[in-house]
Amino acid sequence: MNLRVRVSMSMILLPIMSLLVAAPARAAAPGDVVSAQPTTVYLLPGQLLEVPVNAWHLRYNSTSATGALNTVSGTLLVPKAGYPLGARPVIGYAFGTHGLGDQCAPSVSMSRGGEAELALVSLFLLKGYAVAMTDYEGLGTPGTHTYMAGISQGHAVLDAIRAATRVPGAGLSARAPVGVMGYSQGGASAAWAAQLQPTYAPELRLRGVAAGGVPADLHAVAQHLDGTPDFGLAAAAGIGLDAAYPELDLEADLNDQGRALLADAADDCVDDLSKLAGLRFSDLSPIDLLNQPKWLTRLAENRLGATTPRVPLFLYHARGDQIIPFAVGSTLRTEYCAAGARVRWLSLPAPDHVTGAIEGGPVAIEWLALRILGLPASSNC
Repeated sequence: MNLRVRVSMSMILLPIMSLLVAAPARAAAPGDVVSAQPTTVYLLPGQLLEVPVNAWHLRYNSTSATGALNTVSGTLLVPKAGYPLGARPVIGYAFGTHGLGDQCAPSVSMSRGGEAELALVSLFLLKGYAVAMTDYEGLGTPGTHTYMAGISQGHAVLDAIRAATRVPGAGLSARAPVGVMGYSQGGASAAWAAQLQPTYAPELRLRGVAAGGVPADLHAVAQHLDGTPDFGLAAAAGIGLDAAYPELDLEADLNDQGRALLADAADDCVDDLSKLAGLRFSDLSPIDLLNQPKWLTRLAENRLGATTPRVPLFLYHARGDQIIPFAVGSTLRTEYCAAGARVRWLSLPAPDHVTGAIEGGPVAIEWLALRILGLPASSNC
């Protein structure tokens, strides 16, 4: 190569190389995949009856209740057969309460077998949809699970969908139609996803959200659970909100019994929380915890209904729900309707909370499938 050619090449390459050196690496963002490891999920304990899908255990970036970048785990399931109607739809499925310890995470229960909600998830898989399922912040990843911190949970659901479309080999499109569904804790998470999506994840093509047994007003639910057999759920929510908002400093406001009981419960799964049955907040603290200004502020911040979702909603609630009062769910429906949301409301004859999930789940899935197909949603506000 002669001198003139070498000089010309250097004049071309040097500016390009300087741009490459100067270009900063893209900062980590919500929905980025941190890791995606192939896994297997089972319907029955003892790793029996393998679900015939392509599956990944995910770690992905999301956003905490206070706006900090965090890492959350979850599971992605994709049917092995192709999807004939265009881009395969992606469902963000939000699980109900599993507990506080990492061993309780849905990803763990699915990999071992015995995850009850796989029965509903399977109905989506049979339609050919991919299903992205979050474990939520701190459940399966370092730190305390921010149980019932709705803003964090809504972020985790939306970012699981984002991450699903970025998993190499999953064959999912960022332009795919999207739906969200959940019950109980998952119902709150789904409703929060609906409220947050327009500003937090506007690129997602969200078609509809189905949310059942929604604990929309945590203050009202906590008052209802005080002294009941299900008080452990209220105590777990206290632990979760304290983890999400450090200024609450729950431990400082507890008595010795309260500190011991909540420390013992901090890694329990949902069935173990029955050890707190019948207790009251007054047994755990010398002060009125629920009506402290710092708690009132954060509980109000995590109360659903202040923002109107832009997508159609399917809300369902059991009339006999002993954990989340029927009035809490119907109030959310009233507030959404008054704000102009498109709501389909179903009042279930179910005598308790769990039966409400069983009765309402298949109906919610069929409603959501129609939204995925692009059919208009009617309202019964």
